[in-house]
Amino acid sequence: MEVPVKNTAGQEVGKVELPKDIFEIEVNVGLMHQAYVRQMANARQGTHKTKTRSEINRTKAKWYRQKGTGRARHGSRNAPIFVGGGVAHGPQPRSYRKDMPKKMRRKALRCALSALAADDQIVVVDTMSVDEPKTKAIRQVLNNLVGDASALVLLADSNPNVELSTRNLENAMTLRVTYLNIRDLLSHDKIILPLDALETINIWLGTGASE
Repeated sequence: MEVPVKNTAGQEVGKVELPKDIFEIEVNVGLMHQAYVRQMANARQGTHKTKTRSEINRTKAKWYRQKGTGRARHGSRNAPIFVGGGVAHGPQPRSYRKDMPKKMRRKALRCALSALAADDQIVVVDTMSVDEPKTKAIRQVLNNLVGDASALVLLADSNPNVELSTRNLENAMTLRVTYLNIRDLLSHDKIILPLDALETINIWLGTGASE
């Protein structure tokens, strides 16, 4: 798949061929969904906690006498049926972690990139840089490239000027390609892909990459 290469002014400066084994494979929606569910589940802390009746700090004395009140007999104020008592079958700390083989995770990324490429959501730039960390500067660059669309800027390596400049924008974020994930790919309208980041993706996800 041949796509245009733009500069930060939004002008076309060349063409580049996207690797077919990454950007033109058959999209497996079920696999992408599985990878997304796994990522969201693994992000959960699982620290939710309610107290059972044995953990409530209240008096252990019998609440009222056994007979003669007209009420049902009861000996504990900690029971779940009373206000201030414990919670029956409430949430307890647990792990939501899901496992997924590395080959499946990487194929899910290829499927996502192929789907984005097919919908013209990938914008390739020759280089992504600004002279100094200025939000105004990176906003102008993004406006030249994608307009008002939300954008995920992929970086091959650390780029403090771009990272700091993008941090204050609500509809844009930066991500190093080594942290590429299904959630961020699918949650933006456009993917801005510099040529050096494309090379890193090809090494990582290409046919010759080790699984």
